[in-house]
Amino acid sequence: MTSDKKAEHSPLVSIGLPVFNGENFLAQALDAILAQTFTDFELIISDNASTDTTADICQAYAAKDSRIRYSRSDVNRGASWNFNNVFRLSRGKYFAWAAHDDLHHPSYFEKCVAVLERSPSVVLCFARTTFVDENNKELREYKYPIDVQNVSKRRLFLHFASSGHIVHEIFGVIRSDVLRKTPLIGGYVGSDLILLGRLALLGQFHQVSECLFQHREHTGRSTLSTGGVEGFTQWYDSSRSGKFVMPHWRRLFENAKSVLTHPMKISEKMACLLDLCRGVNWNREAFAEDLFRVMKAAIKGS
Repeated sequence: MTSDKKAEHSPLVSIGLPVFNGENFLAQALDAILAQTFTDFELIISDNASTDTTADICQAYAAKDSRIRYSRSDVNRGASWNFNNVFRLSRGKYFAWAAHDDLHHPSYFEKCVAVLERSPSVVLCFARTTFVDENNKELREYKYPIDVQNVSKRRLFLHFASSGHIVHEIFGVIRSDVLRKTPLIGGYVGSDLILLGRLALLGQFHQVSECLFQHREHTGRSTLSTGGVEGFTQWYDSSRSGKFVMPHWRRLFENAKSVLTHPMKISEKMACLLDLCRGVNWNREAFAEDLFRVMKAAIKGS
């Protein structure tokens, strides 16, 4: 069930906030978004059948601000569906995902949109990040492992193809027309990295030099509370409960698919595929672990 659109105006930016049981930090996240110096946005909240007071919080905020559109699913369909749902409901030229437990500096969207407006080659803009705790105490600045503005598309793609770092870039501001050229967030572990790799092949990334994004570290984070690879896969896609999971092989397949389907010279495709093969060798223990885990599950289930 989705609330009626409260205005015919198509905003420049759509902010999509997928949430499940986010009562602990949701109001703070919403306050930070509504306090932005950039105001031409819509905020789309997709509630994945929360069982806490999330619905009450969302409805109260939607009643106070016409830019908020609230949608609720009757069942939990998994994070992948929820992330993609907010984009499907969006209307803006630019799109950004937001998390219920993170915070944006008031100038975050103003400065990211300014970069995109003046630089057509940039497809995604994000800002430097600091970590905060449950009480908003700053813990440390996040040190990005790569300078996204000074690397080739191939190098940036390979970075996401082989990366295991926290990808705050996924919460940057993205050109909606470019994002529509991708399969969005898949129902498997690491699909955010796959999406960022595909976006890297489609255009440039830009990082605002100021720390304007706060990533919250807390015990209830999905990456810490889902119960291993199988549980994390089910968090992405609730229909995959009990199925065999091979996250590293799946990422390899999806990255190879990205290369093979992207329009580039054959020599460039071969170079990218060779890079992926090298990545398998560097991370061979993880690939072997995937195989052993599936074999063990198959024997146990036989």
